[in-house]
Amino acid sequence: MIGIVDYGAGNLRSVLKAFDFIGIPAQVIGVPDEMKGVTHIVVPGVGAFGAAVEKLDASGFRAPLTGWVAAGRPLLGICLGMHLFLDSSEETPGSCGLGIIRGGNRKFTVGKVPQIGWNRVIPTSDPLFTGLPAEPWFYFVHSYYAVPDDPVVTIATADYGVTFPAALRKGSAVGVQFHPEKSGEAGLALLKNWGRL
Repeated sequence: MIGIVDYGAGNLRSVLKAFDFIGIPAQVIGVPDEMKGVTHIVVPGVGAFGAAVEKLDASGFRAPLTGWVAAGRPLLGICLGMHLFLDSSEETPGSCGLGIIRGGNRKFTVGKVPQIGWNRVIPTSDPLFTGLPAEPWFYFVHSYYAVPDDPVVTIATADYGVTFPAALRKGSAVGVQFHPEKSGEAGLALLKNWGRL
């Protein structure tokens, strides 16, 4: 069972529908106690980094989520959800992310901001992209991008005036900058791959 964290900053409905479409049971979880009944957790996200951090802390999910990853259990961050895996963001200086991946998030300084639309992704050999084309297309909506301290955690890149991480992996935590739930067949295939981990 997939648990989709409702901390007041996520596009829960579309993520839930995507898992339903591919036949993987999923439910929205609104309090940490509900994590006990799931095997995988998704942290979706739409909005501002600082507000999301406040909502995540207020809902009591910070320690349970970091403990979940420390125990080697699968965690997926989508868009802002991935940004929360890092320590900080230029969007809200002083706000502390989960620190699952060391580094921060930086604002695009070139091109039209935010990036909205389809973009080509160049993955490594990570199993998250098994069965997908060599350079699949995914749907993005974002003004900030991750800058991890250790480039080894980057498992896919994309280009928008600057090459940036399209996906990150640290242990059992995986983050994607794009929205797989809005990315058609490629996105559904990726969610199915992650659900099998």
